[in-house]
Amino acid sequence: MSGGGPPRQSSIAETIQTTDGFLRHAGREFLVVLYTSFRSLKLYPIENAQVQKSLDDLAATTKHLLDVEKELEVRLQGEFLFVNSTRLRLDLDNYASFSHILGVLRQCGVGAVRMDEGVDRKQLQIFVSLLLSYAAKEANPNKVFELGQKLIDGGVSFISVEPPLETDEDVEEEERQKEAAKRTYARSVAVTKEVINSIRMGRTANVKKVKRAVQAIVDQVLNNEASLVGLTTLRDYDEYTFTHSVNVCIFSVALGRKLGLTKLQLYDLGIAALFHDVGKSRVPLEVLNKQGGLTDEEWRIMQAHPWLGVLTLFGLRGYGEIPYRGMIVAYEHHMKTDLTGYPKSLRPRDLSIYSKIVSVADGFDAATSRRVYQTVPIQPDQVLKEMWENPRRGYDPIVVKAFINLIGIYPVGTCVILDTYEIAIVHSANPDVTHVHRPVVRVVASPEGAPHQPGFLADLAQRDAQGNFPRTIVKVTDPAKYGINISDHFV
Repeated sequence: MSGGGPPRQSSIAETIQTTDGFLRHAGREFLVVLYTSFRSLKLYPIENAQVQKSLDDLAATTKHLLDVEKELEVRLQGEFLFVNSTRLRLDLDNYASFSHILGVLRQCGVGAVRMDEGVDRKQLQIFVSLLLSYAAKEANPNKVFELGQKLIDGGVSFISVEPPLETDEDVEEEERQKEAAKRTYARSVAVTKEVINSIRMGRTANVKKVKRAVQAIVDQVLNNEASLVGLTTLRDYDEYTFTHSVNVCIFSVALGRKLGLTKLQLYDLGIAALFHDVGKSRVPLEVLNKQGGLTDEEWRIMQAHPWLGVLTLFGLRGYGEIPYRGMIVAYEHHMKTDLTGYPKSLRPRDLSIYSKIVSVADGFDAATSRRVYQTVPIQPDQVLKEMWENPRRGYDPIVVKAFINLIGIYPVGTCVILDTYEIAIVHSANPDVTHVHRPVVRVVASPEGAPHQPGFLADLAQRDAQGNFPRTIVKVTDPAKYGINISDHFV
């Protein structure tokens, strides 16, 4: 088959009656002229006669297809190309063109291209040029969204691109990742409980188990951060002491990764984070779990937990196993960057970067959890705002900024109302920092209030064909008002 001019409309209409037959023929013709446009635009400047001819052919072929079909969708699935759901046959004379187009679309992260009636030659020219320039760029998961935005910015209103559809394998893999994350989380809570209770009873604690649990958390965060961070929404009221330590470990490791720490440094940081509150095992339970305010004496006992933590870590059997940094974090995590916290420091000192990271993770998880003396957790977006804007909180602003970039302005598990009146739960932060206020959400209730179980994912940064955002967060809300249990959507 030649890559020549547009198909002769009359002969096609006469010889091909069925939609499938028409689509196979016209779809192949379309892909061949698209391939010719790629090749010529790559080799010659736009004003070259061959480039102009290939764009003329592309415009005519596209128009012909749209006249008959009204819309055109080219979708990739594995090694196959589908035009309006009809799979195109691959044979020797179109092999080069098909595989080239497959390669270009894959390099751009595109799973489907849609064209609607009204697309003109100029829009097709911009589309082909953008595809070529994006195919040459480094791989990144946002490529397809950036490309879609560039099309809109270039006034291309009748062509849109979409990421690949999830296959059954993708869904199964996601389920496997979730199961692995759950196992890691449950094991870590169990190990933390065992260690803290051992210390409280004066028995020897198994440090090796802790190290293994932390290694599993680091590996999980490096492989699939979102699935493990989602589990921090569990925040078990009765098991607060243990889930809090594990949550702080997860947040700290994810934040350390964001700040560029090595894998070995993340292991160190994870152990320091898991043991940051170990001194509380020496605080009497009636003080630790007291409802209402503490007396001056009780507050003095509570404020002793950082240095009690250092003593506890020193006392662990085989304490060579506990890194020196863990002791520093246990000691410094309530000091604040201006040293107005506790324990009081007599000399000026610079807090360790590990202490600054754990302090932010600790502050965030504590404020967003329900506890004996804090029965109503503060909404996550308010906590972040306070951490960022109130210098008296004493957090390092660079670490807080990195944390906001990591979990977004609306952290994972935040319950939100959208401008469509749907209710959604934040599923993950948008990887593109410019869209920090547009996370990926799971829509869990319709505008009428009917629950969706398990709901569906929506990327709030994606625009429609007109360039508008179909959904936007209006406000954060209390999930209890709507009978929603956040952790149900992550477990």
